[in-house]
Amino acid sequence: MIPIEHPHLNIATATHPGMKGKPNEDRYSVSAYRFSSDDRTPSVLALLADGVGGHRAGEVAAQLAVENINRYVAESLSNLPSQVLKHALIYTNQVILNRSKEDPTLTGMGTTCVCAWVIGDRLYTASVGDSRLYLQRGAKLICLTTDHTWIQEALAKGSLTPDQVKGHPNAHIIRRFLGSTNANNPDMRLRLNPVENDTQAEANQGMRLLTGDRLMLCSDGLTDLVEDGEILNILRTRQLELSPARLIELANQRGGHDNITVVAMEVPQPAHITRPVRVQPSLSITPMQKARRSTVSWLMVGLLLVAILLMVLLLIYLFYL
Repeated sequence: MIPIEHPHLNIATATHPGMKGKPNEDRYSVSAYRFSSDDRTPSVLALLADGVGGHRAGEVAAQLAVENINRYVAESLSNLPSQVLKHALIYTNQVILNRSKEDPTLTGMGTTCVCAWVIGDRLYTASVGDSRLYLQRGAKLICLTTDHTWIQEALAKGSLTPDQVKGHPNAHIIRRFLGSTNANNPDMRLRLNPVENDTQAEANQGMRLLTGDRLMLCSDGLTDLVEDGEILNILRTRQLELSPARLIELANQRGGHDNITVVAMEVPQPAHITRPVRVQPSLSITPMQKARRSTVSWLMVGLLLVAILLMVLLLIYLFYL
């Protein structure tokens, strides 16, 4: 793909280390491309990674994730976006794992990752961990990704109720991440409805975005402290460029116990709106108007003939005088 300077989406981003003095181990990127000199379809690839691991290893893993996924997607020749994203995450998982084996100070490092790839007006996603992707469409906010956490698994099994989630000691145990020694399995579900099964959710890949839709990628430093309803209100009522900073400010006001990153994107109004052409109504002529016009025309002809006759008579009179 060919990098381009101006993305076809409106974009706003912000990141903050939080209020606990932690180094910022979040990394993100937003890159704009077109496929080739012949295929000028625009695309935007947004990535957000939240690193885990001691001694600053988390930020290394997050940086490796952003760099390698970007490179893999940009160099891919496949026309199957979902498969490209899936293999990009699988490849990057191995890159991070190899790096941690090479450097003992990086042992055990990993990172969450959420990807949103908008090609034209079509959305493709992939994720591991508990960083999220939201869609705000009008008065609705939909979390398109599923957290890969102990808490989410317990909720799905029914062994935990939503009321028991807040403050639970296992709240931050992640089941999937890049850099894992277990077989990496990127989540390709794009869930538009909570009752959808996995097959239906994966079939939503390539969903069409509408004018005014906003997408938001965020790390768990935001969603731990800011409710979905509050996110919806800010996305709906604030200008796009102000939304990330306001969301981060709200999380920090409530303690900001972790790094917080927000990437927001919006489908803009079309650049060229075809305006309706105003057509002047045609003037219709009634039969009576036609008759009046005909009478006037014959009267004018008659007067002209009389004038000519008078001039002829006057010339004859002057000639014989």
